[in-house]
Amino acid sequence: MPGKLKRNYKPKKKFHQRKGFFLSLGIFIGVIIVAAFYQTSVYFSSNESCMMCHVHPHAEESWRLSTHVNNGSGVMVNCVDCHLPPKDNTLDHYSAKVVLGARDVWGYLTKDSADLDWERKSELDHAIKYIPNESCVKCHQNLFPQGVTDDGVTAHLYYEENAEKLDLQCISCHLDAGHYNPNYAHGQMVGIPGMTSGAAADSSSFYKEATLVTTFTDYTEQIPGTVVSFNMVAINGGNFNMGSPEKEPFRNPDESPLHEVSLDPFFMAEVETTWDQYWAFYAATMSEGRTPPEVVYENNLNAMDVDAISGPTAPFGFPDQGWGQGDRPAITMTHYAAETFCQWLSEKTGKRYRLPTEAEWEYAARGGTASAYFFPGSPKDFSAQGFMRNIFKPKTDSISVYVIYDKNSGSRSQPPSQVLPNPFGLKNMLGNVMEYCADRYDPEAYGKRSGVTTNPLVTDGDEWVVRGGYYNSDAADVRSADRSHTLHDDWLKTDPQQPKSIWWYSDIKGVGFRVVCEPDSTMTIN
Repeated sequence: MPGKLKRNYKPKKKFHQRKGFFLSLGIFIGVIIVAAFYQTSVYFSSNESCMMCHVHPHAEESWRLSTHVNNGSGVMVNCVDCHLPPKDNTLDHYSAKVVLGARDVWGYLTKDSADLDWERKSELDHAIKYIPNESCVKCHQNLFPQGVTDDGVTAHLYYEENAEKLDLQCISCHLDAGHYNPNYAHGQMVGIPGMTSGAAADSSSFYKEATLVTTFTDYTEQIPGTVVSFNMVAINGGNFNMGSPEKEPFRNPDESPLHEVSLDPFFMAEVETTWDQYWAFYAATMSEGRTPPEVVYENNLNAMDVDAISGPTAPFGFPDQGWGQGDRPAITMTHYAAETFCQWLSEKTGKRYRLPTEAEWEYAARGGTASAYFFPGSPKDFSAQGFMRNIFKPKTDSISVYVIYDKNSGSRSQPPSQVLPNPFGLKNMLGNVMEYCADRYDPEAYGKRSGVTTNPLVTDGDEWVVRGGYYNSDAADVRSADRSHTLHDDWLKTDPQQPKSIWWYSDIKGVGFRVVCEPDSTMTIN
């Protein structure tokens, strides 16, 4: 019996033999999984796979027309080369790939591409979210290649010195490198867009004299020596409560306290200063001069020489952003340039044109009303701020009739014909572009006033007041009482010039201005 047991006994495999088998199997399976993930990653890194979800009709076309495909080196830059961090940083690269890929798939499955605002998605403030700057630097390690222009050298030196401090991005100046945009221009503007030499020389239709205004009533101003005219609206003076009440939705602390202001009568332009008006000023005064506005203001108007008023130097690119000119609002000029325009207009017409005070602006914007807007409705009805308002779409019907803002602008300024006027007959007081005021910005200004304040003007502060919101503003930010201000350094962040331009901002598109005119002391006012 013992012998039989011994004959039938089969010894168990040693532990290390079983461990080796499972280890080999695990390695084999791991290699298969890694290879599968790698091949999947390779497939979903191809341009063709990217375009499966990115159904924007011009994405591929604009890419193929860009310098990333059509260039002297013959190198083609692919989607993932720009839109993902470099593969050198494996964790960042693949984590970004997973996050962006999941977002793209979700959007593809749940959203209608016809509803997407492609124009806005091509703007810089959106593009910087999807183009890591380190991807640009990975390829463009030499910022001073053979053939680079003097302006390019200056700009790239500025970038090297300030990239980290100012958080500069390559696409701030090269937004069309990956996707060609025919309306994008990088470089200094030559001449005046849309004006031919023949048109400029034809003076037969020029106005000879400015409009004579003897009574306080609406009038159409004619700028002598140009074909440009514009409407001015007579705004009767009066008292109003400036600021917002405590229960107004979305109010800000700098709108308090509500206080009474008294204003003298004034004229205000029906619309924001247009490109037609601004290019007339540019053509008449462009020079390299630097005449401070206060120097001209201190002189007697009758003694001023319009030829001595310095005008803007040429901007980089086309400041209208390719959106159109004509009666669209002129944009991207500095507060200094807007003031200088007023000086020039005053000399050309013999009247006293200037920027509105903040109090005049709000009084005119309200149009005799005391609510958040001059038209019916609460900011809660129209605003998209907040999670629930994004789920349940806000109302747009009544506000869109009067205001160019985030929901109806197409991410660009619009001509005044797109909206109806307020009760005073003024268009685009709320929205379209922010408007400069004559006041310095003081968040505590209202609290420093007592009783009835007459014709207030704030002269202390580092920044200037801007009012009215702009084309990408939420409805909460186009209320009559909403206040904002310039961000001078930020708006010049990518300007490489030393000294920086005093005429044009490089990093703001939604700012412009409208003019007011002071009635002559001898004018009859009803």
